[in-house]
Amino acid sequence: MGSLDHDLPRATAPDDERPRGLVRSMGCRRKSPRDVCRWSQGVSKIATSTVRTVRSSVRPGETEATIPMRSLGRTGERVSAIGLGGFHLGKPDLPEAESVRIIRTAIDAGVNFLDNSWDYNEGRSEIRMGKALRDGYRERAFLMTKIDGQTRAAAARQIEESLRRLQTDVIDLLQFHEIIRMEDPDRIFANGGAIEAALEAKDAGKIRYIGFTGHKSPAIHLRMLETSVEHGFRFDTVQMPLNVMDAHFESFEKIVLPVLLKEGIGVLGMKPLGDRKIPASKTVSPVDCLHYAMNLPTSVVITGCDSMEILEQALHAARTFRPMSSEAVRALLAKSASAAQAGAFERYKTTHDFDSTVDHPEWLG
Repeated sequence: MGSLDHDLPRATAPDDERPRGLVRSMGCRRKSPRDVCRWSQGVSKIATSTVRTVRSSVRPGETEATIPMRSLGRTGERVSAIGLGGFHLGKPDLPEAESVRIIRTAIDAGVNFLDNSWDYNEGRSEIRMGKALRDGYRERAFLMTKIDGQTRAAAARQIEESLRRLQTDVIDLLQFHEIIRMEDPDRIFANGGAIEAALEAKDAGKIRYIGFTGHKSPAIHLRMLETSVEHGFRFDTVQMPLNVMDAHFESFEKIVLPVLLKEGIGVLGMKPLGDRKIPASKTVSPVDCLHYAMNLPTSVVITGCDSMEILEQALHAARTFRPMSSEAVRALLAKSASAAQAGAFERYKTTHDFDSTVDHPEWLG
């Protein structure tokens, strides 16, 4: 049985406009539009600290259903160690009612971190999530979505569309999506760039925290972090692939993760199963993949679920997770080392197959 996690395309896009000053840090919630949050010092401890007991389906051998909760970097937020990916929830072959059921079952089980993106499935993923968050579910979720727009105008329009689709007044975490080109950071932080729209939305109370995501190269992630510092800005979160194959090839774990920990930035792991490819390698099981990613100092590990069976697999992995010994980690990495060479099971690093904004550059603005 495989498991799913993805980062793909679909929607409609673009535009351009003008600047504002942007020496700003987004480390905590503002009391007023003009308050500036201070950049905290030292290494943030992101490891599991407490767990929340919830009522949910329990597998044989599980005496109580618990989902670990972790700190989201410096934000003071508590998020579930496993997060629900948004891409698969909008797939055309998955009935809407089943998508809603998956989302609500995950929240009822103690998963509060929800992932999405403006471009997933022509907006269908956000629309379905918005419907699932009715009836009091929105208040129980930490809601994240992503935008592709890199100009102020394109980003502002996509933020408004996401708010409407998600049926919410506030998005907890907004992330710049697909930072996969070396020029992306400069575009976002330029005069008239997307950072201006994000800061304006935060000042207006429409978003609370700001991050970015990408799956291509650790060097591009480092460039985005360096560019933000040059502009007096600190990201609250960073999302990147973290899995047993990544540890061996162009490794975000080895190159980017230490920087995030030093700066107290929330670590969002994605592609723990490499879009189903890692279990298909016959080297490690889906649950082992999830346990490996959760064993890293992540705030949350985001995994896609397009069926109740796959959701239960993710919940089981979270409930049964225990910190792994160094010997157990070495054993898992030894199993995956040969298969990981040249990124054969991480094609999002080596091809354009997962790059929605390469297919749709107009979404960038």
